[in-house]
Amino acid sequence: MATYDGLFDMLGLRSWCDGGEGGGPMSMADLLAKTGGSGDGATRLPFPSLDTLNDACTAFPQSRDLTVGLEEGFLSIRDPLRAIVDPLTQPLSWLLNGTLDAMTHTPWFIMIPLLMLISWFVGRSWKVVGLVAMGLGLLAFVDYYDYAMQTLAIIFVCAFICVLFGVPIGIAMSRSDRLQRIAIPLLDMLQTLPPFVYLIPLIFLFSVTEPKLYGIAVILYAIVPVVRLTDLGIRLVDKDVTEAADAFGMTKRQKLFGVQIPLALPNIMAGVNQTIMMSLAMVVIASMVSAPGLGILVLRGIRNLELGVGLIAGLGIVILAILLDRVTKASLARIDSSQSSR
Repeated sequence: MATYDGLFDMLGLRSWCDGGEGGGPMSMADLLAKTGGSGDGATRLPFPSLDTLNDACTAFPQSRDLTVGLEEGFLSIRDPLRAIVDPLTQPLSWLLNGTLDAMTHTPWFIMIPLLMLISWFVGRSWKVVGLVAMGLGLLAFVDYYDYAMQTLAIIFVCAFICVLFGVPIGIAMSRSDRLQRIAIPLLDMLQTLPPFVYLIPLIFLFSVTEPKLYGIAVILYAIVPVVRLTDLGIRLVDKDVTEAADAFGMTKRQKLFGVQIPLALPNIMAGVNQTIMMSLAMVVIASMVSAPGLGILVLRGIRNLELGVGLIAGLGIVILAILLDRVTKASLARIDSSQSSR
């Protein structure tokens, strides 16, 4: 490791490490030897870790210092951040509470036909309507109807907000290459973060009893597909079609709403489908922070080792996933058929 001696001398780390005392290591090779990182073996890294460096030289910070610093930094801005974010997100709590109350207190003989009617309006398929009736009937048969309605209420609200904000963001990205370059790394980060990570900062910001805690987590986790596929769908519109629209003297707004969005609608609906599926997955995980629904039963099955409860609740989640997937795919098929018939 003699190759590091020059770097060690150049940076002046010898006097810095021991604070002018003679007991400190006098070369990088000595430092590595003291920490056990000689680097002679093929499996050793050419540099030691922060913790091993700290053992030999206290001027080096420990790895724990990084995490403690991040935690202290977040806690120092928590109160002003909460003062800004709390009133902005309060409508989300009201909307979630209202939808949960409406769907759980409405009698089943009204709610199930209403959901069947919505399925028919969206997909125009009697098979899908029958599947919705059968799935909800099966959940009611095992006394999981109320839990299923709670899960659906959260998904409806969060998916609606994802579409409400995600589609305009995707449209803006499709119209600006600079905005796309800025947004893509953020979307990559949101898409690759483990679901549990979304809950960590939110727990420090909001009370566990507030619905917006799990609502924000679901929205952040599920908004990515609809943004990406809206951007992609509009960018994939045939340039000849857009040039023809320009030749007819269409404004940018007319071209967007009259040509680009209708042609990109299949991709947008595919994004909505993926957003709904990801919302369902996150609702189950958000049961750890008091999100109601079938996820509570899954969590109960894990905590109390109740195998039957956990398996039946998991089956209920699968049923809801199938119903939501079939309804959105029926809508997508209807859009495709209407466009191909033009």
